[in-house]
Amino acid sequence: MPAVIFTIQLPDGATKQCYSPSTVVRHYFVTGEEMSVTEFLTRSHEALAAASERVRARSGLTCSSASLQMAEIERWMSAVPGHSTVRIISM
Repeated sequence: MPAVIFTIQLPDGATKQCYSPSTVVRHYFVTGEEMSVTEFLTRSHEALAAASERVRARSGLTCSSASLQMAEIERWMSAVPGHSTVRIISM
């Protein structure tokens, strides 16, 4: 199953690379798109859960990498106000 690395720009200007074990993440994010931290967290949860489910459907096991990526995203956003802006730099 093809994985996707997508790059985001945090509200402070820092960039981070994120991993999805499935291309399904492309249904949730588009290069150049901007959204609030709150919206980004919601879509990230949905996208990475869907990606993990695709892995489970194929291999019988959920993807721990998707869960770890979501935990990392939550850590990055923990001190950022929900109305701040996140940008999708690349997919």
